[in-house]
Amino acid sequence: MDMFKTIYELGIIPVVAIDDADKAVPLAKALSEGGLPAAEITFRTAAAEESIRRIVAECPDVLVGAGTVLTKEQADRAVAAGAKFIVTPGFNPEMVAYIKSLGIPMMPGAATPGEMEQAMSMGLTNIKFFPAEANGGVAKLKALAGPYQAAKWMPTGGVNAKNLNDYLSFDRIIACGGTWLATGADIAEGNWDGITSKCKEAVKTMLGFKLGGVVIYDDDAKAEAQLLCKLFGFKYEEKDCSVSAGDISFMKDESGAKGCIIINTLNGNRAMAYLKRMGAEIDPDIWYDKKGNVSCFGLKNTIAGFEICIETK
Repeated sequence: MDMFKTIYELGIIPVVAIDDADKAVPLAKALSEGGLPAAEITFRTAAAEESIRRIVAECPDVLVGAGTVLTKEQADRAVAAGAKFIVTPGFNPEMVAYIKSLGIPMMPGAATPGEMEQAMSMGLTNIKFFPAEANGGVAKLKALAGPYQAAKWMPTGGVNAKNLNDYLSFDRIIACGGTWLATGADIAEGNWDGITSKCKEAVKTMLGFKLGGVVIYDDDAKAEAQLLCKLFGFKYEEKDCSVSAGDISFMKDESGAKGCIIINTLNGNRAMAYLKRMGAEIDPDIWYDKKGNVSCFGLKNTIAGFEICIETK
């Protein structure tokens, strides 16, 4: 598994502190049901190690890592519990070297150019930017992106539902740390439905799914489009291989489907990974842009006889 590719595709990593390990598995299930099967369990509490161990054992599909790792002893306990990655709040060269020696993916915390440069000098290009909003937010990262071409960041601290896409729209963001998704109060109260709801809303915001258009396959496409325009005053337009009546397009097609429903998304890579997690089968004919990012893909199966095409906009 390419850990950082997985983290990028998730887009949001819930960052949580658990005081009671008995709540770890219900929490993991709530996050997963919300579309975010991942958690950075912080070593701010005594229950962190056992919480990681239980999630790893009972929720194998949930990507669980250890956060706020400050000592070698904590790093050892995190690895022993089964953590898949480690995140530190700051940059400590001794700790970074030790965690690297354990052979586990890690992201050191950094807030200044000097710390980031030291991290990169040790071969670490995926960096936690913490605390993000207090240190200049995405504007600072965009300013740093020029001199630090290899760096990618996971901003945490002050990121929320309102500014989430300000960060994720910047292509050097690997993911955002989501501390608002499962608060201490939510976990203590067992507010699993509330956590699931917040995760669903965050995923909805991140992916930005919306109807992009409808194409109807019809052998008499021109006449059908002209009739709609005549009846409803839609604008008629002829294109290379289709005609349109307002937002509805018509074209001839031999696929056997009734047409195609086009869904726009803000990020094709994350949208495709999300739909796979939701059980959708992806058509192998995938389109990529010049940077290698997914620009367009479809589902293998039709819905109500219509092909489903997802486009990055």
